Amino acid sequence: MSTEFWRWTEYRKTMPGADWREAALLTAGVDVGSVSSQAVIMADGKLYAYSSMRTGSDSPRSAQNAMDWALEGTGLTLEKINYTVGTGYGRVNVSFADRAITEIACHARGANFIYGPSVRTVLDMGGQDCKVIRCDEKGKVTTFLMNDKCAAGTGRGMEVFADLLQIPITEIGGKSLDIDEEPKPVSSTCVVFAKSEATGLLRSGWPKNKVIAAYCAAMAHRVVSLLERVGVEKDFAITGGIAKNVGVTSRLAGELAIKPLETEYDTQLAGAIGAALFAHAITKKAKAGIK
Repeated sequence: MSTEFWRWTEYRKTMPGADWREAALLTAGVDVGSVSSQAVIMADGKLYAYSSMRTGSDSPRSAQNAMDWALEGTGLTLEKINYTVGTGYGRVNVSFADRAITEIACHARGANFIYGPSVRTVLDMGGQDCKVIRCDEKGKVTTFLMNDKCAAGTGRGMEVFADLLQIPITEIGGKSLDIDEEPKPVSSTCVVFAKSEATGLLRSGWPKNKVIAAYCAAMAHRVVSLLERVGVEKDFAITGGIAKNVGVTSRLAGELAIKPLETEYDTQLAGAIGAALFAHAITKKAKAGIK
């Protein structure tokens, strides 16, 4: 059986000491992305449990699987959750959701929760696209720009390179920094061209670390171009899976000359957290009789 270098670790967690039975309001957010799906459960607006897993070919099933896994071992059932919001690429396929809200709005709201109300610019680096979102102190979107024309500069592009170079995707970022000097970036216009160029560099004798560095640099540069079109207002934060790749984020920070905010929360949960927060706000307004 061949090693799947692109495959990242799926995971779930229940927050230590948290008890859903003590909560007056239980809400959930399910973010079905093109590459990964996250389910978040909140108790009175606080993170209670979550899961993150690979999105399969069946989006409705992926949403259900993510939610089932988040609920696993908690004693909580879907029926006890007051309101659920679906978001992401497959948001309309979350069959048990009470409402669907765009990932743009949910990532802004989630970033506000994860990083705090000072966030004004959010870069969401997802599986198949990148989004730059400007928001206010409440996490409300003021403007945004999206690039979804190519997988280069996204999680899927990084998966392609992990398989090409036969290096586990979790090690890509760190290895890209283990170089003597920064190489010239590979082509950043298309993941197919970048892969072809990288293959040529390997054949010419480039070590894998140097090739990885060239691709991470290309990803960072491509994203910076997108950010500059919107304008980066501090504070600046990154969400999505690529936020965990230090090879990309460190080069991005260097090119922008702005250090992104840090957080103890999982950046990949931003969309689902935002969705759960919207669910919380909607339910509270309904209970208060506010339309």
